[in-house]
Amino acid sequence: QVQLVESGGGLVQAGGSLRLSCAASGRTFNRFAMGWFRQAPGKEREFVAAISWNADSTNYADSVKGRFTISRDSAKNTVYLQMNNLKPEDTAVYYCAGRLGYGTGSIAAAYNYWGQGTQVTVSS
Repeated sequence: QVQLVESGGGLVQAGGSLRLSCAASGRTFNRFAMGWFRQAPGKEREFVAAISWNADSTNYADSVKGRFTISRDSAKNTVYLQMNNLKPEDTAVYYCAGRLGYGTGSIAAAYNYWGQGTQVTVSS
């Protein structure tokens, strides 16, 4: 069993930066591909970024490419999402997700474990 706990959300002005963290429990973290998803009010949950279990592959939504960076620290059982040049349309609840295996898929249904979410609000 893996438990995921996000942190680092908050209120920031457009153009600003935030770094989200997702701390994972469980000894199998190093065999999990990890992803970030987000859900804005009235919208469906959407893919943001993913990283393979050994960090040699990443995948990003077109809307965040060049602005967001996903990384992981296996020694700390933590995955990060560095968000730069934030825009008001990035406002959402951000969720960390994990799945056993290598791939950096963008389909939410493929992920078995989810955190509780952290709110990111970008003001214009």
